[in-house]
Amino acid sequence: MPHSQSLYRRTRFFALVSCSVLPHAGRAEADYAGIYEKEILPILEDNCYGCHGDGENKGKVSFDEFSSTGELMNQPELWVHALKNIRSGMMPPAKKDRIPPDDFAKLEDWIKRGALKLDPQHPDPGRVTLRRLNRVEYRNTIRDLMGIDYRTDEEFPADDTGYGFDNIGDVLSTSSMLLEKYMQAAETIVARSVPLERKITPQRDIEADNFHGTGAYNGNYSELNVSLYDPADITATPEVAKTGTYRVVLNAVVRGSFAYDPGRADSEWFIDGQRVMQQQLKWEDGRKVVSSTEVKWEAGKHTLRFVMKPLVGKDQKPEEKPGDGPPNVDLKFQGVTLIGPLEPEFSKRPKNYDRFFPREEMPQDKAEQTKYAEEILRGFTTRAFRRPVDDATVHRLTGLAMESAEVPGGSFERGIARAITAVLASPRFLFRMEDTLPDEYPQTHPLLDEYALASRLSYFLWSTMPDDALYQMAGRGELRKNLPAQIERMLKDDRSDELVENFAGQWLQSRDVESVSVDARIVLARDAGQEKDMRQRFERFQKLNRDIDEAEKAHDTAKVDSLKAERGEMRKKFGNNGKRIEFSGSLRTAMRRETEMMFKHLIQTDGSVLGLIENDSTYLNEELANHYGVPDVHGGQMRLVKLPPDSPRGGILTMGTTLAVTSNPTRTSPVKRGLFILDNILGTPPPPPPPNIPSLEASEKTHDGDDRTLREALAMHREKPLCSSCHDRMDPLGLAMENFNAMGLWRDKERGQPIEGVGGKLITGETFADVKELKHVLVTARRTDYYRCLTEKMLTYALGRGPEPCDITTVDGIVEDLEKSEGKFSKLIIGIIDSTPFQRRHRTTP
Repeated sequence: MPHSQSLYRRTRFFALVSCSVLPHAGRAEADYAGIYEKEILPILEDNCYGCHGDGENKGKVSFDEFSSTGELMNQPELWVHALKNIRSGMMPPAKKDRIPPDDFAKLEDWIKRGALKLDPQHPDPGRVTLRRLNRVEYRNTIRDLMGIDYRTDEEFPADDTGYGFDNIGDVLSTSSMLLEKYMQAAETIVARSVPLERKITPQRDIEADNFHGTGAYNGNYSELNVSLYDPADITATPEVAKTGTYRVVLNAVVRGSFAYDPGRADSEWFIDGQRVMQQQLKWEDGRKVVSSTEVKWEAGKHTLRFVMKPLVGKDQKPEEKPGDGPPNVDLKFQGVTLIGPLEPEFSKRPKNYDRFFPREEMPQDKAEQTKYAEEILRGFTTRAFRRPVDDATVHRLTGLAMESAEVPGGSFERGIARAITAVLASPRFLFRMEDTLPDEYPQTHPLLDEYALASRLSYFLWSTMPDDALYQMAGRGELRKNLPAQIERMLKDDRSDELVENFAGQWLQSRDVESVSVDARIVLARDAGQEKDMRQRFERFQKLNRDIDEAEKAHDTAKVDSLKAERGEMRKKFGNNGKRIEFSGSLRTAMRRETEMMFKHLIQTDGSVLGLIENDSTYLNEELANHYGVPDVHGGQMRLVKLPPDSPRGGILTMGTTLAVTSNPTRTSPVKRGLFILDNILGTPPPPPPPNIPSLEASEKTHDGDDRTLREALAMHREKPLCSSCHDRMDPLGLAMENFNAMGLWRDKERGQPIEGVGGKLITGETFADVKELKHVLVTARRTDYYRCLTEKMLTYALGRGPEPCDITTVDGIVEDLEKSEGKFSKLIIGIIDSTPFQRRHRTTP
């Protein structure tokens, strides 16, 4: 069983059990059994027994196979699915009569109150597993706590995902290897961030882009590139504020190609017109150009100049050898480090010192130093643990710090650094531990205390620790009553980009677009009906390369020359004029930003969540606009663009991110695209496919070897009884998007044949002629399904656990608010934060 399915079933079991044993107000369980016999059973017999009773058990569900009404009522998973199916319109099937509205309301209410025992007056918040910080949360928390960027994506293994997100407590396991990495990370982070000296000599970098002149051009990472074959003369005029002694350090390095290059040049380095270095440069990869000079400078501007004169002409530059790449030798000019004034009276506190050591002067008395250490560590640990720390912990940390300060080579700062290392390795930092307020009513689930609420709020909206404003408000016990103002403040803060990147990025899979595999050559060849010819050319190239290898081994020079000439002619003929067809990184980045920026725009303007599905505007730059065929967009800046009236774009279904991540490397996938809509928009994903189902590619070949279109292959796939029930739901949705290829480009043909019939019908009966009409159906007839799906997804992300039956009441309330407000984003976010699952903890949760 796949891990995600096993996780779902395991957590689902505990959720169902916990929700089924809660006390509830109103009628007793016996009353609901009587209501079932008198009022609910006739509704089921009239509308459901044709498939799920009287001997029928489609989907392995039969309402009359249980020995008693009590046993039937004690099947919470069955009733959760029944409620989902009748609400989504999937049951009864579209060809059957709909359940009358009065009967529908009666059945819906009975399932919630009777079968699932949900009590709207005392809702169950559900169980939340103790969560550790995931990689994103750890990185952001370290940034805000320690003032440095620690690359968790490079240092820690990837987090597992559950229910589509990587912050789910049940899957955030902690292996012995990860614990070891946490220990190493704590030491590394403290070494990089906590200053060990009280005073240091001032130092600053004069970046390479401050130098101007001739012969140099911009490289990567704030470098200037200077070829050893070109003369160069570049100058900068930094200004110093104080008179004193300075050390000027030149930062430059020679970089050469793999193949030898004879280029050489003389270099000279001048400070205020005086030459302080002369050095000959040549092909020697990684060789540093060293110059460190002390000078006496008056306050004001000074001149730094670098000159290079080539000693070898460009006519001596060697030709490229096959397989070695073009020979070259360049100087990477990285700027200057300016240290000083060097006189002791100009020394200053190092960067970050005030973050950890707030007093102006260090106490000289040991008792006062101990008190100062306690003050530092109490404040730091309170922030790191995200709640006030107990005295015993502070005393232990203070003892560790003072003991470390007294060892040979120790110091007060080194002692504090060691204690901070212990804090960063503590479970109370690594895990999001929560406390509750004292019980007011023993029969209810307790409220989280204000510190736990602040933590939930900040990790939901910012993916990081609470800031000072949240801490202070929690400390005064005023956060809960000021939540609307705090939510508004937090959503305006740039840190709310984390909600966009981590919630929307996973829900809509836009985080994946920059890494998803798409072979642009084959995709375009398939659209043009040239895929078969391309395969044959590749096979011919492969054979030519094998033949060349064999001829070289046989020393048959004439044959080698002949085969290489043939290969060269083929490259000229089919090489796309030397241009490589690519689905470029900058285009993928623009696609990701389009999705993120639209999501953020709707949040910040309190727009409707329906605007994510159907919209007459989107975010574009010139490259993405050209890709979409939208005219009159210029420059690299992403901006909100009003789309032409006939544009099929607008909304996430026709954004490049969705179209690319729901495709295969060489073709579109109507199945993946249909599944995306069912899972992420309608909230009705089909079950996993049965084992040993042949791939779609197996249906793409005709008897004579020609290639079928995807529509034809899918039609054959649906003829199989095992496949039809799910593909009848997915395929019409995915085929509506077939005018967009795997790179998100509009196309009119697939395999050289016109794409026709992109209209279809939802399993619930609604019809559409194209993808624009499909979007409209989703925001009108199926609007409530979308509201419910989005609410469940965001609630899952906010709580770090999967959906539970107990959440039905919460979700229904938020959906009702969305309906009343026409989908305002604020109703969704505030509704989740105000909800019982977000504000309270299950009474039996440890």
